[in-house]
Amino acid sequence: MPTIRIVGPGRAGRSLATALGHAGWDVLPLLGRGDPVADAAQGVDALVLATPDDAIAGVAAAVRPRAGTVVAHLAGSLGTDVLGPHPRRAALHPLVALPDPDTGARRLLSGATFAVAGDAMAWDIVAALGGTPVEVADEDRAAYHAAACIAANHVVALLGQVERVARAAGVPLDAFLPLAASAVEDVGRLGSRRALTGPATRGDWDTLARHLRALDPQERSGYRAGVGLALQLTASAASARPPSPAVPAAPVPEVAAPGVAAGERTARDRPPAPAPGRAPVAAQA
Repeated sequence: MPTIRIVGPGRAGRSLATALGHAGWDVLPLLGRGDPVADAAQGVDALVLATPDDAIAGVAAAVRPRAGTVVAHLAGSLGTDVLGPHPRRAALHPLVALPDPDTGARRLLSGATFAVAGDAMAWDIVAALGGTPVEVADEDRAAYHAAACIAANHVVALLGQVERVARAAGVPLDAFLPLAASAVEDVGRLGSRRALTGPATRGDWDTLARHLRALDPQERSGYRAGVGLALQLTASAASARPPSPAVPAAPVPEVAAPGVAAGERTARDRPPAPAPGRAPVAAQA
């Protein structure tokens, strides 16, 4: 079985070490901060840098290159160029969250998708873990990683807003989690356009205005951003359909924040206007 060494004993590094150990690979002790790394590539088939992204180039430069050793990193947004001095380079990013080594190892062994680039060793590691490799070129990795952050980090942050707003209404977050899970399931089954429901896609501006009035002022910018994304998706769905007779646009209501007279701070306190070419339809199902 191949021999691998990992630099970086954090959650990602320990998750990968545990998973590859279960897969039968010979995993040498992990190297951490303060450990000498000059000879880390010696005597191994692969050296994986599981360090913070901004440390990868420095660590790679500190390791003496070995002709037969593949040096790889786990960063989603970086290409293989940061591993400059090494003749065999690879990038390997698991498209799963790794909150702790045990959970991370289970997820890495669960058929996860990995964004890979560079040396064929990256594909070998994915195959050993039972995962699915997707090749992402160096120039596309920043956009790919942005999508990954939206899919995970931003969704968690959004559910944090759900928790705060629900708490103000006296309802626990747990009551909303099945709703969120079913929305994600619908996207997988129907696609994002067909899965979208709610007042923004119906053009129900009165309801959106009511929401804004009820929200704490600190929550309004996040809510408006969500409505804007919903309108963008609705507009893209409309542009994909055959033309239909024009429907007169309903006015976008002004929504004054509590304690602010109507007409003041108009741009901040009303829902986003419909996307160009999209007429709001109050009675749309």
